[in-house]
Amino acid sequence: MELNDFIENFADQFDETDISEIQPDTEFHELDEWSSLTAMGIIAMVKTQYGKTITGKEIRGCSTVEDLFNLVAGK
Repeated sequence: MELNDFIENFADQFDETDISEIQPDTEFHELDEWSSLTAMGIIAMVKTQYGKTITGKEIRGCSTVEDLFNLVAGK
């Protein structure tokens, strides 16, 4: 699993946020478009793309996109 691929998949969950705004150090909770519905999309994306199950609580425990990547990657 590559970080850049994960960022691309993560960015696909947003309709109005440009992918250039999403970097490894982006604090995704601060994005205007972030919502509980987006979090559900991230949970579904992780399950289908990476075969891993994560929870809303685990997402809330992450600050940046890279934190979330590390969670999914098991780092």
